[in-house]
Amino acid sequence: MPELPHAGSAASVPVAARPEGRVIESADLFREGREMLIRHRGEIYRLRLTGANKLILVK
Repeated sequence: MPELPHAGSAASVPVAARPEGRVIESADLFREGREMLIRHRGEIYRLRLTGANKLILVK
């Protein structure tokens, strides 16, 4: 199966196994810190990168 040429987590997953849509690198999201707020349908969610490099999304 073809793979993305870009190195990183998405490159190790075959194209057919990935959901459709664009891929955003977490390093780009967390360039300015380890936490960000996301507004979805009028609600605010917090996306956090933990010390173990896991993502946590909370309302």
